Amino acid sequence: LKPRPELHLALGSLSRTATAMFSSKGKDEIVSSSSDESSSGEDEISELRVHFEELGGRGVESADDTEILMRHPPSVCTDIAPSAYALPPASLTFRDLSFSLEQDGGHYSCFRKRMKDRPKKVVLAPCSGHFEPGELTAIMGPSGSGKTTLLDMLAMKKTSPYEGEVFINGRPRDVRLFRRIAAYVGQEDIMPAHWKVREAILFNATLKYCTMRSHRHDDAWVDVLLETFGLAPVQDSLIGGTEVRGISGGQRRRVSLARGVAAHASLLFCDEPTSGLSATDAELCIRALRTISKRLGVTVLVVIHQPRTEVAELFDRLLLLTSFPGRMVYFGKMMNAQDYWSQLGHPVPTNVNPCDFFMDTVTPGTRQDVSKALVDAFLEYEQPLISRLVDSKMLTQGPSTADMLHFTSYKGRGGSKRHNVGFCSQFCILIRRKLRLTARNPMALALPILVPILQGTIVGWMFQGTGAKGLDRKVMFSFCMLTMLCLAGTMGLIVLINDRILMKHEASEQLYSEGAWALATQAIDIPLALIGALLNVCIMLGFAEMQAALYNSMFLWALLLFFVYDSLFAFIAAVAADTRQAQVLASPCVSIFMLFNGFIVTQRDSPFLLKWIFAISPNAYAMQAIVIKIVEEAPEDQAFQGNMLLASMGLLDEEGTLEQPSLSRGCLILCTMIVVLRIGQIVGLKCLNHIQR
Repeated sequence: LKPRPELHLALGSLSRTATAMFSSKGKDEIVSSSSDESSSGEDEISELRVHFEELGGRGVESADDTEILMRHPPSVCTDIAPSAYALPPASLTFRDLSFSLEQDGGHYSCFRKRMKDRPKKVVLAPCSGHFEPGELTAIMGPSGSGKTTLLDMLAMKKTSPYEGEVFINGRPRDVRLFRRIAAYVGQEDIMPAHWKVREAILFNATLKYCTMRSHRHDDAWVDVLLETFGLAPVQDSLIGGTEVRGISGGQRRRVSLARGVAAHASLLFCDEPTSGLSATDAELCIRALRTISKRLGVTVLVVIHQPRTEVAELFDRLLLLTSFPGRMVYFGKMMNAQDYWSQLGHPVPTNVNPCDFFMDTVTPGTRQDVSKALVDAFLEYEQPLISRLVDSKMLTQGPSTADMLHFTSYKGRGGSKRHNVGFCSQFCILIRRKLRLTARNPMALALPILVPILQGTIVGWMFQGTGAKGLDRKVMFSFCMLTMLCLAGTMGLIVLINDRILMKHEASEQLYSEGAWALATQAIDIPLALIGALLNVCIMLGFAEMQAALYNSMFLWALLLFFVYDSLFAFIAAVAADTRQAQVLASPCVSIFMLFNGFIVTQRDSPFLLKWIFAISPNAYAMQAIVIKIVEEAPEDQAFQGNMLLASMGLLDEEGTLEQPSLSRGCLILCTMIVVLRIGQIVGLKCLNHIQR
């Protein structure tokens, strides 16, 4: 990668005209370019000149230089000047970062819980470095070199223990607030299938609103991103997925990248953002990242596989690793990489992509493998220089994370808050998204409403006219009705867990809180499920032709039972690791509560050690209350049968007197269970099942 000459040309009269046109708060100089540049460079200057002429008299807010540069990225030799809307600078320094994995082996002590002498596999050897604000850095290396591991540690995404320190502006990284000034674009494109492209980008732009943004309206900023990443033609298309037809995989990758850029963060971490893209699209994306880094002062780190020459030239720095274990072999300017290899006696051959050659020399086992020599040279010559650079940067401290957030705070949400917008705003944005996704997804409406209607029709038809039949038939009908309500919630476990996975990825970016998501989800899912349950019960009771008194009692207890089981399944979906574990947890709970209902298994007949289950079984309270009401409303000729029924359920004492259970106590216990399970759901969402890296 031979450096092209940096020739700077002031815009001259054009710059003076622009300065006079805009106030001091307006846009600064856009580009300085080479006077002897090719016609493409002259076209860029003329294009900017036309832009300034068109903006005459329209004011500061209309002059969006960053927008022009993003939509028409300049050539690599063009020097992009910082914008007046540049973000607070965030330098990134890391010292002795390393990561190791524990391997199977070692031995256990019979008297100690701790395992001893367990061997460890070094994934990334200790490494140090420093990234300046406004730099675009490429992190490269063969498989197993620890590229993503290093990026995750720098981005505070690594959940496994690791060693080393990371500093922002010379200060220790603020664990609580770091994610508010950083954005992360992972390898996985996890988004709702029924989301539209524009909505996805607008979602991040709204929740990560920044007062330093030149576009005061989110829609204007989204328009720029859509055109920059080539998504404008598909902005109204669905994201799609395995079961929903939508945009292509490459377009989905660009949507994820645009969402990361939309956050307006001072630090941007991208893990293989060009995977699945064509060479042209990959170049356009990296050019956009270069414009963002220079124009807004964003520190951008990109893990990338062997890029073609035109893409590699766009990077300011190169961090190159070798594998087994991951070790640094080069950390410096991209334009100096070829000279460094030449000085070590390994010049890049003619007509060969330099990045391909670099990768060949650092990949163990290849014909051109000189990784050991490169590592030795780095440790001898470069490592001492980097260590001194890191030490010097630690002596000069810049603004803290809290100061940076206070500078760009939205409505006073400075360094003390974990999110850019408040809880109410998060809830409103999330509930709007939930409404759109539900309205577009036929299954989201069919499962909670149509399925209960179908079940209620079938079961109700089976018990048609039960209200005029014997007590045993009425009790059996009540048992089947309550059982249907118990089992109905299991259908939504898979949906709840899939939604939770999406929430975990988005909440890890500090877009919103787990509580806001849970509340917005419940505000849509509970009414839908409640409508289905009500229709199910009403249809069944209508077919059964129950008396009015029985109808009201059955309806109210069925409604209370629905809320208990809906809370139970929501709690299980929050704490279970996956759908399989959720089903394993849900099945015993439902089965035990259904058995210990006082009808199949009575409290008198149950073993002493299991009697406590009746105290927490919602089915027991509902079934006992309904059976007592059935007996009370039974005609006189069925009084003896009613007493026998009550006696079999253990509701009559030795003298034959009804042991009237406290209905208010039962209602209180069920309501308490609902509250406890909902609180457990929030705690489980917040504390469990984090994204593991």
